Amino acid sequence: MSSLEKNLYKRVTVQGKPTPSSVGRSYRGFSSINENTEGFALYDFELIKQDIINHFHIQRGEKLSDPYFGCVIWDLLWEPFTDDVRDAILENVTNIVNYDPRVQVENVFVDTYESGIEVSCLLSYLPYNISEQLLFRFDQQSTKD
Repeated sequence: MSSLEKNLYKRVTVQGKPTPSSVGRSYRGFSSINENTEGFALYDFELIKQDIINHFHIQRGEKLSDPYFGCVIWDLLWEPFTDDVRDAILENVTNIVNYDPRVQVENVFVDTYESGIEVSCLLSYLPYNISEQLLFRFDQQSTKD
């Protein structure tokens, strides 16, 4: 290989705008409820988290194309909190989180509080090697009726 060929890479330049992947953003999305960002754009980690939160706010049976999609907790808020109810919630929460291939559930804890059901999830965001604890409170006063 000649010295001209070895030094060729030093002379080549590429002009243009950076692509989203070159600035480190793999996922782009939109949210009109996030007050912490300028504009409505969400990226990467925050977008994945918002997608999971949205999934929890869909009551099972609301999605026309898939009647088994959604969260069962809205239907169980007024039921006695038995072991069967807890197991159904644990299974549903695990399925909701694992529905998104970018996330893996590490641990789920379900309990009651004064007027509802509390779900605590330890999640791993796979593309970013980040773990985070999310706390969801489903209150009887804010049911989705």
